[in-house]
Amino acid sequence: MKKILYSVGLLLVMGLNSCDDSFIEQENLFEASLDSYYKTPAQIEEAMGGVYNALYVNGAHSNEHLAANLLSDLMLGGGGPDDKSAKWVDNFEDPAEDTYRDLWKETYNGINRCNAILEATVDADYSAFFKTQEEADDFKNQAIGEAYFMRGFHLFRAAKFFGGMPIIPTTDAPRDVPRSTMGETFGQIASDFKMAIETLPAIKATDLDISTYGHANKWVAEAYMARAFLFYTGYMTNIEKAATTEIALPEGGTISKANVVAYLNDIIGESGYELLSDFRNLWPYSYVNQSASQFNPDGTNPVLPWAANPDNTDPATPLAWAGQDGPRSSIGTGNTEVMFALRYAFGNWGWTKGQSYNNRVCLFFGIRDNSMVPFGQGWGWGTVHPLLKAQWSDDDLRKKGSILDMGDAEQGTGDYQANKGDHETGMFNKKYTTIQHGGPDDVKGMFYYLYDMDNGDPMQLWAAQDFYYLRYADVLLMHSELTETADGMNEVRRRAGLDDIAYSLDALKEERKFEFAFEGLRWFDLVRWGDVEDDSKNFYSNEVDVVNSGVPATYSVNYRSETKGLVPIPESEIRLSDDVYKQNPGW
Repeated sequence: MKKILYSVGLLLVMGLNSCDDSFIEQENLFEASLDSYYKTPAQIEEAMGGVYNALYVNGAHSNEHLAANLLSDLMLGGGGPDDKSAKWVDNFEDPAEDTYRDLWKETYNGINRCNAILEATVDADYSAFFKTQEEADDFKNQAIGEAYFMRGFHLFRAAKFFGGMPIIPTTDAPRDVPRSTMGETFGQIASDFKMAIETLPAIKATDLDISTYGHANKWVAEAYMARAFLFYTGYMTNIEKAATTEIALPEGGTISKANVVAYLNDIIGESGYELLSDFRNLWPYSYVNQSASQFNPDGTNPVLPWAANPDNTDPATPLAWAGQDGPRSSIGTGNTEVMFALRYAFGNWGWTKGQSYNNRVCLFFGIRDNSMVPFGQGWGWGTVHPLLKAQWSDDDLRKKGSILDMGDAEQGTGDYQANKGDHETGMFNKKYTTIQHGGPDDVKGMFYYLYDMDNGDPMQLWAAQDFYYLRYADVLLMHSELTETADGMNEVRRRAGLDDIAYSLDALKEERKFEFAFEGLRWFDLVRWGDVEDDSKNFYSNEVDVVNSGVPATYSVNYRSETKGLVPIPESEIRLSDDVYKQNPGW
C-alpha cells in the first residue's frame, strides 16, 4: 500500500501550530510548544508533514484542481439538479459567502508551520544526530529549503485565486494585517522560491529517495519560480493593464525573464526529469489495460481497442501505467515526468479532514450514476465543453487519452445510460475519473485492489490517484513561451504523434490547452494571458447544446470581467478582520 500521505496523523503538530485564522488564542492541549518542540530531525520531519497536510482541504470548492477546472472554459458545471454550487461557480456566481474559506484557512496553517520550522532550524546544529557533519548539513539544508518553498507554494496557491494576500512572515507577526498588493505578494513568493533554489540540494530525479517522493526539491522550486513569474507579469500586464516584466523582491533586487530562463535551463540540463514515451501512460486508465488475468478471474480481456497499441503499430502491446511513486516506482513502470504532486491514499469518515485525503476530484468529475468497467460512477460535475473536442485533431493521441466519450464500446462506455444529470454533453474527462475493474471482491475501484483500500464506503473513498501539480512537460512549454522558441513545444508535440511547427504564442497557447486539459492549469493560463476577457480566445460565450436531466437545452457561461479573474475573499474572514480585508472587485 502507498505509504506517503504527508503524515495524516500528526495531531501534535496540528495542535500546537494550528494558526487559526480567527485570531483567537487557543489552549495548548498537547503539552508541547514552539520552545519545546522542533528540536530533533524526527520532530522537524513530523512538522514538515504538517506543512504538507495543509494542502488538503475540506471544502470541495477550495480544492485547487476542482475549482480551477470549473472556472475554466473546458468544463461545464454539470452534476444533478441539486448540485447548484457547481453550476454557480462555473457561471461566475458565488454559491455561498464562504465558498473558498478552507483554501484561505489552510494557506495560513501551512505558512505558520513553515515559519515555525524556519525559526527552529536556521541556527540549529544537528551534528549530534548524524554520523558526519555533511549528513547533518544536508538534512538542515533540505529542511530549510523545503520550508521556504512550501511557504511560497501555499501563498502562490492562494494568490492565484484571491490576488493580494496578507503576509505573515514569522510565527509572532501580527495576524490582523491588511492584504498586501499583488506586487508585494508575488515578491514574497519569489523571495521564498529563490531561497529554496539556493538552499535545496541538487539531487537528480532518479537519485531521490523513494520514501520522500512527493516532497519538493530544487528542480520543483525552479519550475515554480517560472510559473509565478509568468502568472504575475501576465496578470499585471493583461488584467491590470500595467505592463510588468519582472518581480521586485522585498529584500532588494528582482527576478527577471533571464533569471527564470536560466532556472528552466538548469532543470532541462541537470534534473534528470524527462517526458514519458507515451502521454497516456501518465494516467491510471492505462493500468487496467495491462493484464487480463490479473483483473478478471473469468479470463475476459479488459484491453480496450483505443488503448491497445501505444505506438499505433503493435496491436498486441497495451498501455502500461507509469505509476505515481516516482522514477523508481514499485507499482508501474516508473514515472520520470511528474515533478510535484498532491499525494492521495485512503480517506476515513471519522478523521477531521475525512474524505479529503482521498482524491475527490475523481468522484466529483466521474460519470454520473453510471458504473462500467473500467470507468466507475461519480457525481457528474465538469462535463466536457463540446468545442474542445471539435477543435482537437484526431491525429493527436492526447484527444482520446483525455476525453472520455459516452456510448462508445471501444472506450468501454457502450453501456452508458444518458439523462442522469445536467449539462450532459456525452463527454467526461479521462485523466481524473474513477477507474475500476473486476477481482476477487467483484468490481471495485482500481486502488481498492492496488492499495488494499477496503475502508468503509469504498465508492467515495477509493480514488487514491495523485493530483499532478507539475509535470516536466510544463517545463518544456514554459521554456518555449519565455524564449519564444519551438524546441520544448515540439518535443511535447512529437510525444503526441504530431509534426514540428514554428513557434508562435498562439501555437503555444493551443499546445498548453491540449497537453494540460482538465489538469487545473487552463484557468490560470486564460487569466494571465488576458484571454479570459476576450470571447474570441475562450469558449465562455459560445452557446452549446446540452441535456439537463433528460431535457434538451442550450448553455453558455457568463464570465464577468469585473472580477478580474479572482474569486471572492471569504466573508467570514472579512468580518473577523473587522473589515481590514477588502473584498475583491465584482463580488
